[in-house]
Amino acid sequence: MLTPLIAAGTADAAPRVTPMPKGFLWGVSSSGFQAEGHSPPSNWTRYIRAGKTDDAVGTSVDFRHRYREDVALAKALGVEVYRVGIEWARVEPRPGRIDQRELAYYDDLIRTIVDAGMRPMITLDHWVYPAWIADHGGWGWAGTPRAWLRHNRMIVDRFVKYHPLWITINEPVTYLAREVQYGGISIDEVPLMTDRLVAVHRSIYDHIHRRDPAAMVSSNVAYLPTVEPLVDRAILDRIADKIDYVGVDYYYSLTPTDLSVASAAIDRMWDASMAADGIYYALRDLGERYPDTPLYVVESGMVTENGRPRSDGYRRSDHLHDLVYWTQRARDDGYDVIGFNYWSLTDNYEWGNYDARFGLYTVDVKTDPALVRRPTDAVPVYRRITARNGVGPSRGPTRPAVWCSLVAAPASCARPVR
Repeated sequence: MLTPLIAAGTADAAPRVTPMPKGFLWGVSSSGFQAEGHSPPSNWTRYIRAGKTDDAVGTSVDFRHRYREDVALAKALGVEVYRVGIEWARVEPRPGRIDQRELAYYDDLIRTIVDAGMRPMITLDHWVYPAWIADHGGWGWAGTPRAWLRHNRMIVDRFVKYHPLWITINEPVTYLAREVQYGGISIDEVPLMTDRLVAVHRSIYDHIHRRDPAAMVSSNVAYLPTVEPLVDRAILDRIADKIDYVGVDYYYSLTPTDLSVASAAIDRMWDASMAADGIYYALRDLGERYPDTPLYVVESGMVTENGRPRSDGYRRSDHLHDLVYWTQRARDDGYDVIGFNYWSLTDNYEWGNYDARFGLYTVDVKTDPALVRRPTDAVPVYRRITARNGVGPSRGPTRPAVWCSLVAAPASCARPVR
């Protein structure tokens, strides 16, 4: 039984935190399909064409042609890591045919990141596969794992010289859910796709380590309040011996009196509670369940509706400050957190719509043909954070820890952070 407890003290009275250690990695995250625009045929262009989304992807923020501009924005933030995705559908539009122009684009993108003094974090699969794979039945087709591995071994071989961080499969459990939601697989094919995702991760992990024994490889989890330990039985527990860090994506909170996280499930993410102290509980939970593996916040950030202020009055700059504060608290309490990426550098296509805005730089895709990147109030805050290697020691979070967080229940309520 949960014991409702109130976190002690106020935000101003919160314990001080120490700066992150030398070598801690500050970064920004993005994905190929969501930002690049001008998308070649894929499972997702099929979903869009079938009318299963609110908005077409169109140009998105045109990262495909403006990546140098965005890399420069990231460099100016002072971050050390830039996460990008390499789109299989763009590189191999037809079976066995490699589009050399698009491969050259990725060559230049990764080189531009490195030349700017940042380390690439490369995502191999961010929920998108070529239309010809979709024609065969997506992850329900027996040939998909073989084709996936052939393609991604080539990608690894091409970019391993840069010693990137690797994400093999982005949020695999959410990937499964999206594929069922949009018809990529049937519900009875979920166990099959699950097993195939596990198998390709394990195989590509070994390939990466053959090419780079010191590589850092993971598959990030979308942390689901309360149920994450049960969810992890499906995939994370089955690949735990083949990850070099636990990648975690944290966005939403949950308490007995605030169940607004359900809004995220109906694509009204801006109505969901985003209490930042939940990231502490997510890190504590993962750190205790996988004690020998470091932790990396691969994604975290705030969503607003079309850039308007949130109804709870929480500002992007304050939420960023608080996320970092609680990440430092987790580190101070002995959990081996090695990096933090903000999602995302710019607004982008949020898997079906442009209403959900996460960017440090906002872009009005639907109303601004110039796609101007306009800084939000969080940009100078992140610059200060990267310069100081964390939030300053004299200031606690802008909001206190919530009453009886259920992010990692029951421990997050029974053992509240103070």
